[in-house]
Amino acid sequence: MQISSINDVKIYNLSHGKSLPEWLSDRKKRQLQKKDVDIQRRIELIQDFEMPTVCTSIKVSKDGQYILAAGTYKPRIRCYDTYQLSLKFERCLDSEVVAFDILSDDYSKLVFLHCDRYVEFHSQHGHYYKTRIPKFGRDFSYHYPSCDLYFVGSGSEVYRLNLEQGRFLNSLQTDAVEHNVCDINPVHQLFATGTSEGRVECWDPRVRNRVGLLDCALSSVTEGTEVQVLPSISALKFNGSLTMAVGTTTGQVLLYDLRSSQPLLVKDHFYNLPIKSLNFHDPLDLVVSADAKIIKMWNKDSGKVFSSIQPQTNINDVCMYPKSGMLFTANEDPKMNTFYIPALGPAPRWCSFLDNLTEELEESPESTVYDDYKFVTRKDLEYLGLSHLVGSSLLRAYMHGFFMDIRLYHKVKSMANPFAYEEYRKDKIRQKIEESRTQRVQLTKLPKVNKELALKLMEEGDDEAELVSRKKKGKAVPSILGDDRFKVMFENPDYQVDEQSEEFRLLNPIVSKVGQKRKKKLRVLSQQAAAAQQEAEEEEEPEGRASSEEESSDDDKSWVEEVREQRRLLRQEDRERRIQARKEADRNTVLLNREQNGTSKPNMPTGKKSSQPQFYQIKAGEEFRSFNDMARKQKLQKASLEERLKLEENSGISNMADTAVGSKQLTFTLKKSEQQKKQQQAERDHHAERKKLRRSAGHLSSARGRGRGRGRGRGRF
Repeated sequence: MQISSINDVKIYNLSHGKSLPEWLSDRKKRQLQKKDVDIQRRIELIQDFEMPTVCTSIKVSKDGQYILAAGTYKPRIRCYDTYQLSLKFERCLDSEVVAFDILSDDYSKLVFLHCDRYVEFHSQHGHYYKTRIPKFGRDFSYHYPSCDLYFVGSGSEVYRLNLEQGRFLNSLQTDAVEHNVCDINPVHQLFATGTSEGRVECWDPRVRNRVGLLDCALSSVTEGTEVQVLPSISALKFNGSLTMAVGTTTGQVLLYDLRSSQPLLVKDHFYNLPIKSLNFHDPLDLVVSADAKIIKMWNKDSGKVFSSIQPQTNINDVCMYPKSGMLFTANEDPKMNTFYIPALGPAPRWCSFLDNLTEELEESPESTVYDDYKFVTRKDLEYLGLSHLVGSSLLRAYMHGFFMDIRLYHKVKSMANPFAYEEYRKDKIRQKIEESRTQRVQLTKLPKVNKELALKLMEEGDDEAELVSRKKKGKAVPSILGDDRFKVMFENPDYQVDEQSEEFRLLNPIVSKVGQKRKKKLRVLSQQAAAAQQEAEEEEEPEGRASSEEESSDDDKSWVEEVREQRRLLRQEDRERRIQARKEADRNTVLLNREQNGTSKPNMPTGKKSSQPQFYQIKAGEEFRSFNDMARKQKLQKASLEERLKLEENSGISNMADTAVGSKQLTFTLKKSEQQKKQQQAERDHHAERKKLRRSAGHLSSARGRGRGRGRGRGRF
């Protein structure tokens, strides 16, 4: 749905959006509806409300339930049921439809005028009868009191076909060469026809005589109107008993009072295109006129424009739904447009939900923004010095001003007004206010969770802000404290940093060293920025001061030492905890044995430890490696790398130590599967067996020849 506002009148285009091809399968349509946002947001008021190629005319039945549209290609008529919001039936025809009319309240009686002079009648079940008129027809009207059809066309005669008698009657002889349109007044049944000479002839069906003649071609030429050809009548419409609207091929609309030969009002579309449709909106006294480019709604008394609609494709016909603000258009496009204007009236009963939808959209109004164009008035053009562009392709006239390209507008504005004093004054006032706010005493309130981390971040933020303020082109990095993504870390107690945990104690030296290096770097940068402000020339590094590489190497060494120290402390604490747990377990075991044997002494307190030595039994298969391990380690330290590798290979144990990060050591034993062991044992048995069976070949003589192989050759023994 597309929303536009012209003269503060909201216009809702309910047919805006992409339409899916008919040859697509249901599965493909569902996939496109899931992926394409434009298809998801579209409003399909009536299902399949379109034609294969072009729609030529559209009408609504008198009861308001059915909408009939004629189009091509192939020539066809489609009927839509508004109560079901879908297509009711479709009938293909032999030739294209020039005009059609609905004779009954519903779709049961239809008349079609074809381009090949045929007149076709349809009933509720389909085709009923077909006849032919002498000349090519252009329009027809139905006279209800006498059941006569009046056909006008390329001849001077007006043909009459009586549907009650089923025969042609005497035609009306006119002075015109050709007729384009005709209409019958719904009140007093006056028949009027528009000619190609720019005249309107009025006939009384009761006496079959001409009762009036209007020269509209002469009246349409007003002051400032440029006419190159003779205006012909292209549209005709009665309203009430006395008002008649006439449209010409040069784009003028004339309002007549039947009692006067002069028009009451002449309205020009300024497109020099034939008027194709005329309608009246009685509640607001509006005239709805349309040519191929635009639909204009204007007051029939003053001619003041109420609003306008400009579709993307050319217009063939316009039909207004009775007693509502909805109108349909037949276009040079497969899709038939549906427009809803709440200012003209409420939505029809079968789509009353549109009122609620438009009310919700009006509660949250969105300003109409043209991304690529800028609207300027004549005063703005004079201010920018672009008055000479009026009439060129760079400016498009619209309402009381012009539309111009936004890029051209910005470029010209920057050249015409490079320094706006008012904007500069507002910016200066804003800067003064911000400076006065920064001079006030600001209380830093620490959060309840992670206070130390927050204080550290505040200090680092102050250092960075000071450095940025000294730089000419600097941009401050946003702090974590002011970022909403990390605010939970300072509000939720679950995110409290445990400084006694092993992870924190191992990472804290690294983080602290990084923080110290960062502070040093900030301090050096701030000194350099201060020196750059004072002196323009570059200064050499002062003597006796360590370079950044040396500092970084010293920092790395100190960082490794601190990590090792923390690891040593952690191992010591772990050892103490194990000793304490072992002592507690031994104490509990002694107490349990005493309770079972009944040897506990009442005078001896329960929690007091015994001073007697405790003995531990070494089980079979275990080795007491307290002193052996120490001696072996000392021996390995003095041995070379080759000796240590050989010793590890012989023992079947491979040790890998990574000394870059401290005292991490990985020890694993190379084990063989049972299948490998069996295979190796079988190979050893086989070799032993072969050694027993092998015989020496030294006694073989090789004086006369040598054999091929091991004793089996052709040589002689």
